[in-house]
Amino acid sequence: MALAKVLGLETEYGILIKGSAEPNPIAASSALINAYVAALSRRVKWDFEDESPGRDARGFAREGSSPPEIETHLVNAVLTNGARYYVDHAHPEYSTPECSTVREIVLYDKAGELILARSVEAAGRLLPPGQRVVVLKNNSDGKGNSYGTHENYLMDRAVPFTRIVQHVMPHFVTRQVYTGAGKVGCEATGSGTRHVGFQLTQRADFFEEEVGLETTLKRPIVNTRDEPHCNAQKYRRLHVITGDANLSETATFLKVGTTALVLSMIEDDWFVRAGARDLTLQAPVAAMRRVSYDLGLHEPLALADGRSMTALEMQWEELDLARKYAEDLGTDAVGGTEAGAEILRIWEEVLTGLESDPLSLATKLDWVAKYRVVDGYRQRHGLAWDDPKLALMDLQYHDVEPGRSLFARVGMDRLVDPRDVERAVTEPPETTRAYFRGRCLQRWASSIAAANWDSMVFDLGSDPLRRVPMMEPLRGTKAHVDQLLNSVSSPAELLERLGS
Repeated sequence: MALAKVLGLETEYGILIKGSAEPNPIAASSALINAYVAALSRRVKWDFEDESPGRDARGFAREGSSPPEIETHLVNAVLTNGARYYVDHAHPEYSTPECSTVREIVLYDKAGELILARSVEAAGRLLPPGQRVVVLKNNSDGKGNSYGTHENYLMDRAVPFTRIVQHVMPHFVTRQVYTGAGKVGCEATGSGTRHVGFQLTQRADFFEEEVGLETTLKRPIVNTRDEPHCNAQKYRRLHVITGDANLSETATFLKVGTTALVLSMIEDDWFVRAGARDLTLQAPVAAMRRVSYDLGLHEPLALADGRSMTALEMQWEELDLARKYAEDLGTDAVGGTEAGAEILRIWEEVLTGLESDPLSLATKLDWVAKYRVVDGYRQRHGLAWDDPKLALMDLQYHDVEPGRSLFARVGMDRLVDPRDVERAVTEPPETTRAYFRGRCLQRWASSIAAANWDSMVFDLGSDPLRRVPMMEPLRGTKAHVDQLLNSVSSPAELLERLGS
């Protein structure tokens, strides 16, 4: 049976300093994060001991490939909710704690937005007069630069990577119809580039390969980074880089929920067992852009076997397979029967809306909401799509400050309670190892030298540093460790009890 899908999101935020003669995004990102973590009792640093972004799931790396560099000198903090908050290249990045359900990942993703908004407020108090920091939850600066929103899914190491690639590729290309954040204009280069006034996604312009290791150049649709952050003999972490940064809770829910279901079906070899039709695309990279540019959702995509289907038709096919999968094998891997039923229900509702009237989803999907606002303004004022005012509106949609954000004004549907989001800013999830990490940081931050996803390093003063491994993502939960944590009064006692 498919493994339980432990989930995570990593979001690089766009940043700029208005009013500065020489804006430096790295310095701005550092100042932003430092302003937020300064209020914490003690900053716990990230432990880079097990970082290996250059390891390739295929067992080799193509000549000329460029795995990401590890920047150990930049600001890197671990938060009490179990998340990582740091400077990644020239962007502030928030990586959610490990989550065990799709609703939970939505919750901690929204908590990240709140943390960034509070960071903007804290940094604003330290800036010189006339300067203001702007942070955007988006994926493109409109000048040819793209930054990522990455997803992570726990998978069984025994599943052949070629099987994953075969069946997840069509999903990544076609799910754009509901995961897109919307974008004014086009930044694609090369042959086949065409004038595009508005498109579904922010990221499609920047993908050039089908499969590969890179994340910043020659971006592949299926990323091969093999860095599990857990027991590498048992698990892999599928690192997904194709998604947009969503503000819509429904879009985030579907982005992660449908993908988790598809990956579960892949693990259980359901595409073969159910006799599914082959959805292999003839040219996935070209199809990626074709789907993004198709506001009418009716462009046919050429399949490898000579047939053609639209992105919506392919998504309906996947949904039908997922329904049969849920009936025959269940949905324990995505949180159980109720959680699986919710993914299937919302998936169907959104596909139905896209098929009948996409604008009916203006309170559910980012690209629809943005299109309605921007196109309405364009038509009222008789503007062409390349008017700079529309590009500014695009950016303003993603501003994390509620008072400046266009997203905050569209009345988007909510899936999680704002009170729960507030709690998630400081409290960790209870059903993954993030609980142990977060609770230890809350109680004994001064005795923790560093932490990462799969271990914590304690510094008790006179003794050597002590590393506590956490190689099982579903151990260290509240059910596993709460009684232990409540029964000890010091980190020394905790380590003694763990050792015994």
